[in-house]
Amino acid sequence: MKKTLISLTLCAMASTPAFAQETKIAIGISGWTGFAPLTLAKEAGLFKKNGLDVAIKKIPQKDRHLAVASGDIQCAATTVETWVAWNAAGVTTTQIFQLDKSYGADGMVTRPGINKITDLKGKTVAASAPGTSPYFALAWMLKKNGMTLKDVSIVNLEPQAAANAIIAGSAGVDAGMTYEPYLSAVRAKPEAGKIIATTLDYPMVMDTFGCTPKFLAENPKAAQALATSYFEALDMIKSDPKKSYEIMGADVKQTGEAFEKSAAFLRWQDKAANQKFFAGEHAQFSKEAADLLLEAGVIKAIPDLTKLADTRFIK
Repeated sequence: MKKTLISLTLCAMASTPAFAQETKIAIGISGWTGFAPLTLAKEAGLFKKNGLDVAIKKIPQKDRHLAVASGDIQCAATTVETWVAWNAAGVTTTQIFQLDKSYGADGMVTRPGINKITDLKGKTVAASAPGTSPYFALAWMLKKNGMTLKDVSIVNLEPQAAANAIIAGSAGVDAGMTYEPYLSAVRAKPEAGKIIATTLDYPMVMDTFGCTPKFLAENPKAAQALATSYFEALDMIKSDPKKSYEIMGADVKQTGEAFEKSAAFLRWQDKAANQKFFAGEHAQFSKEAADLLLEAGVIKAIPDLTKLADTRFIK
């Protein structure tokens, strides 16, 4: 009788389908509106559905590469030129899909009396540290106006603090580099400051998602699941916008309505947009960005730009 029970138990176990263990991944992002579909993919169960156990860590852009280098995270979201800087610094990483393009979601805010970028000569600008998107955006905007970083004094403040400094009229801060949702905070206080340039004027902020080559080599199915989950999150935003905006907004302490308004200043990139971007624009922009990073002293040498992207997962 005992043997029969054991036999039946073993048979039952053999006929029960094995459940694949979820791949654990830690990814680093910030509260930037463009990254929000990654939060949606986690909170709506899309990552889990696709076999992933994702931990999302909020890490300032200036420190994100350190978290990659230490192994604290395997993947991250950041701007295209930042991957150039990370690879130049020896933090080898590969982009696998594009997240968004900024259409006015990043910009320069100034105190009253400063009306154009050339007015900033000799003034103080708040921007995040070298190697970050706001710092690069400042260098880019200055260059397009015949200036360099040497023409201004830079105080290192993160995007939210930079926007708050302008709103509060902080002494010694004439302008600041920031992005949504903090850009909208300045937009709502015209008496305190104004937006004099955005990515509508200077289209140079585009975000991608990438991982370490080691992670991609060891976990190609998980990398595919990351891309798939992201595109499914974009589908959910279209099919159930109210719920999606509420989930994404809650992560940055905004109502769904307020989040939707800030999201109007960017475009999330679906699979077709990804394929078009990586067919040529990515390489072209990476080269121009690398030249500016070198000129600005952010990097000492340009890394191998041909190894910055792996497009297997957007086919």
